[in-house]
Amino acid sequence: MNSSLAFYQNLGMALSLLVIGTFVLAGMVKGVIGLGLPTVAMGLLGLAMAPAQAAALLIIPATLTNLWQLAFGGHLPALLKRLWPMLLAIFAGTAAGSLWLGIDAGHWVVRGLGAALLLYALSGLLLPTLRVSAALERWLGPLCGLVTGVITSATGVFVIPAVPYLQALGLNKDQLVQALGLSFTVSTLALAGGLLWRGALGGAELGASLLTLAPALLGMWLGQWLRQRISAQLFKRVFFVGMGLLGGHLLISG
Repeated sequence: MNSSLAFYQNLGMALSLLVIGTFVLAGMVKGVIGLGLPTVAMGLLGLAMAPAQAAALLIIPATLTNLWQLAFGGHLPALLKRLWPMLLAIFAGTAAGSLWLGIDAGHWVVRGLGAALLLYALSGLLLPTLRVSAALERWLGPLCGLVTGVITSATGVFVIPAVPYLQALGLNKDQLVQALGLSFTVSTLALAGGLLWRGALGGAELGASLLTLAPALLGMWLGQWLRQRISAQLFKRVFFVGMGLLGGHLLISG
């Protein structure tokens, strides 16, 4: 605990408040639409700290909230049977990317994060609902998993192209929410392994990440409350516009 507090003391009051506010907002987004916690966290924290440091902070709240998300719905065995090639490819892509690229590779990683956020926003705003046939699924799933893993290893964002792909499988609402939780859990654990291997995730970082769990859970509770009072479609549109603007800023400024 002392090392965790020292971590925030080194950050300073302003950055510590940014971390707390970011995880409340990120949790709220996840509470409303079922995804977005690491995307919001990496996007906002990437404005003020190194991507590796931001990624280390999201490990525990992202893992626990995703485990919670995948645990309910009753479709886990069937989803594992269907999605295991993609999940294995995510893990392999993240591992290979950590060896080859790494999230601490330099300023270009910030631009990479911006590009990933911008692509994610544009796909959410502009792409129609796609459908993937069974024949395509056999090779497209592993390919999307591999690309998602490499992007995860370099940016800490694991929504592209995994989320559009899963949305194109024709899953019902409960299956999709559980599939997203499954994909995000594998991505988060693989990212944690990459950070650990590169020395960017130690006891102090894990302790600091644990302290972000409370604001993330508070945000999720607020998001679930908000979901009952506004249109989820409107919230998604605002969310994607915000992510696009943030991604564009990171892409240009680096």
